[in-house]
Amino acid sequence: MRAMGHKSMLQELRAFCCAVVAALATASVCVAQTQPVSGPPAATGQGTVLDRILAIVNDDVILESDVEEDRRFESIQPYRGSATEFSRERAVQRLIDRTLILQQAALEPEDAITEQDLDAQLSKLRKDVPECAQYHCETDEGWQKFLANHGFTVAEFRDRWRMRMQLLRFIEVRFRNGIRISDDEIKEYYEKTMLPEYAKQKVTPPKLETVSKRIEEVLLQQQVSNLLRDWLKSLRAQGSVRIMNVGEVAP
Repeated sequence: MRAMGHKSMLQELRAFCCAVVAALATASVCVAQTQPVSGPPAATGQGTVLDRILAIVNDDVILESDVEEDRRFESIQPYRGSATEFSRERAVQRLIDRTLILQQAALEPEDAITEQDLDAQLSKLRKDVPECAQYHCETDEGWQKFLANHGFTVAEFRDRWRMRMQLLRFIEVRFRNGIRISDDEIKEYYEKTMLPEYAKQKVTPPKLETVSKRIEEVLLQQQVSNLLRDWLKSLRAQGSVRIMNVGEVAP
């Protein structure tokens, strides 16, 4: 019975993780493709359209192919939730935020992600993604087939997951390390948020001391999310972000 209350809190944690992953999920690949995202190449009087610029963020561009890559990468996330449909407009906004963070991360480089750390996360991912079961991702052949079905080679996916880890580390160092959650804040969350939820479910709540660490993590994630949101607004205001209109040609 107690697990019902824990589920509610874990869902809140996962919601934050999904938001961060969605914003930072892939590394920007600003290279023209040999095929457009959908349909045959569009011929023009001057040649073939290879890709289309959707936005310019300071000196970096976001391409139509980046949006398609974001869609494919998002579909691999283990906790993405089936109720949320992919939105092209939201994807462009996520890619703008991601590009702004990448630009800042380049100015404040952290230690490189080790192959051992990368392998450990990918090993866990292969167990966590529900769809992986039917591909037998525990085998290298199954993992390769699963990634190929989503449009990635093993090497490409490793590069993108490594970038994801680097960006999440950057956010953690920049925001989380300076946050302190007080005992009073933990108690307030327990009394005003957790206990009413348990009462609604007619379940006996756990004692505060048994869940205080979990509550602290929830409050930490909430504060990091708020700080990140405000920081991104500031970066947008300070920089140059231009979203291209349909048919508009970049200068």
